[in-house]
Amino acid sequence: MLPVTDNPVEALNTALLWLDYAGVAVFAASGALVAARHKQDIITFGFFAAITGVGGGTLRDLLIDAPVFWVQRPGYIMVCLGIALLAWFLAGFNWRFRALAWLDALGISAFSVVGAAKALSLGVHPFSAMLMGIFTAIFGGVIRDVLAGQPNFIVRREIYISATILGAGLFVGLRLVGLSFWPAGLAGFGAAFALRAVAIVYGLHLPSFGQKSPHESPHEDKLS
Repeated sequence: MLPVTDNPVEALNTALLWLDYAGVAVFAASGALVAARHKQDIITFGFFAAITGVGGGTLRDLLIDAPVFWVQRPGYIMVCLGIALLAWFLAGFNWRFRALAWLDALGISAFSVVGAAKALSLGVHPFSAMLMGIFTAIFGGVIRDVLAGQPNFIVRREIYISATILGAGLFVGLRLVGLSFWPAGLAGFGAAFALRAVAIVYGLHLPSFGQKSPHESPHEDKLS
């Protein structure tokens, strides 16, 4: 049971905890769907869900010398395993691979804010806190895709890291000018998700070296 409090500092920590659980659940679902895509067994479903769900936050905590968030809170891993079990029964539907892109978009948008917020709350420099938001958002997906032997969104010329930069940077910037957590967090999340959603729907990407057009073929680098 997550605590409820009227203390502003404890309220912020409670908000981060709720958001952290939500982000872990979303990323765990994306990991389980990758296992489904490769027709893995139930153990691999659980492993992919867990490594994707907690991978980015683990890197963040190690870099800022904080206790790794899931070690003393096994509920995070339990959430991942529960999501994996749910995906095992539901992943046979045709929507699963398209859903992966949208779950990933939700995950990176949430974690870009949560990672930056946790770093700021521990006194990390604002620029470094923004980087922690980016690392939290992308690292779990990188591990997932490396283990699955598939190209990550990062190397597929999609607008992906750009969305996390926007989300984490906007959140940190708004906090620096005095905006409270929830408005800043919602703005950061909304901006990151909107940018990633536009990229998914319209196939947008940043121009590669020597390329002028930001558009790609509708069938290039798409999830089936």
